[in-house]
Amino acid sequence: MADPSFDIVSKVDRQEVDNALNQAAKEAATRYDFKGTGAEIAWSGDDIVIKASAEERCAALLDVFKEKLVKRQISLKTLDAGEPQQSGKEYRLTAKVSEGISMENAKKVSKIIRDEGPRGVQAQIQGDQLRVSAKKKDDLQSVIALLKGKDLDFAVQFTNYR
Repeated sequence: MADPSFDIVSKVDRQEVDNALNQAAKEAATRYDFKGTGAEIAWSGDDIVIKASAEERCAALLDVFKEKLVKRQISLKTLDAGEPQQSGKEYRLTAKVSEGISMENAKKVSKIIRDEGPRGVQAQIQGDQLRVSAKKKDDLQSVIALLKGKDLDFAVQFTNYR
């Protein structure tokens, strides 16, 4: 029998992001402080584009979108939002929803597991995820608790626990 293991991943439910974006667009269309500002939020390929006539309205619509993401249990660590840029008469803000664990972040996590985790726990980088295995399930649970206690600069989920 193989050793117990689990995967550390960073995934986002695209449908939930889309639902949050649609809710933010509806709120922008009906709220009085967005009236007449041309504020709109929409997908542009894989990016999210926010347009408005003023820089403050772009930032306010981004806050509304973040609020909708939080209500749908999507971590704000997955959202990479830029600064509002002037484009003609309007301001544009581009945001990206990031998925997957980068190689440098995977190395950081595996170093944390090696240095602070229980002995005999191995972490293997497999593409954009990490596979953590150990002889005992208790060691795996302590690694999960250790990583939940750390303030990582990206969102992580623990899947495929066996």
